Amino acid sequence: MNRGMQRVESKRNLRTLGTALLCVLIAGGIALAIYATRNWSAAARARRTRNPLPSNVETLAAGMRIYGEHCRSCHGLNGDGKGEKAAELSVAPGDFTDTQKMSESTDGELFWQITRGRLPMPAFADKLNEEERWEVVDYIRTFAERKNGALSLSLPQDETATGP
Repeated sequence: MNRGMQRVESKRNLRTLGTALLCVLIAGGIALAIYATRNWSAAARARRTRNPLPSNVETLAAGMRIYGEHCRSCHGLNGDGKGEKAAELSVAPGDFTDTQKMSESTDGELFWQITRGRLPMPAFADKLNEEERWEVVDYIRTFAERKNGALSLSLPQDETATGP
């Protein structure tokens, strides 16, 4: 084979390799997009899981403290998804004041979402123990209840409002 034919063959091989690489990148991008936008629905078993903690002043106060430390910066002081970091995120944080959406979500589903996370929200399975995650579920429910005027418990003042 002469040098001219070798160059043509070499270019053809590079073009084939480039095309294959481009296909792999496109397929990977599609898979990543599907993964990132997958349904945020909890598995049926998680949906049926009941909160083992009573919703009382103690659990709500604990949930409020945890929410202030881990959730408020994105979900907002009022639970409306308008925290100071919300604008920086690729997906808007959940709005816990949305009474329709909150009434359609079970405690088990909320617990599952907090536990597993989904970009840009981190998973809290390794940051909060099980009881703390259930306390947060109890507390985030209060945002929709306050909006409806149905919250009957008197909560301590949210000291995290003036925090960092």
